[in-house]
Amino acid sequence: MNKSELIDAIAAKADISKAASGRALEAFTEAVTGALKNGESVALIGFGTFSVKARSARTGRNPQTGATIEISAANVPAFKAGKALKESVN
Repeated sequence: MNKSELIDAIAAKADISKAASGRALEAFTEAVTGALKNGESVALIGFGTFSVKARSARTGRNPQTGATIEISAANVPAFKAGKALKESVN
């Protein structure tokens, strides 16, 4: 499912226009992104938790040349599925 299909599904489920569902999805992604930028996590009970994890620096290899390279440390977004989501998939 891509973004436009998700907007269509939200519009159908919530009985709202596609434009309104597009704005709602955009507001949701902006809110989650803003919270993660501030170092906060976003927990949706039953669905899952969005958080930021620290990835330490490490050594990697260039696959073309085989030369070793240093990969710098970074903060990466993470998602952990909630119990209800896990159960609905299985």
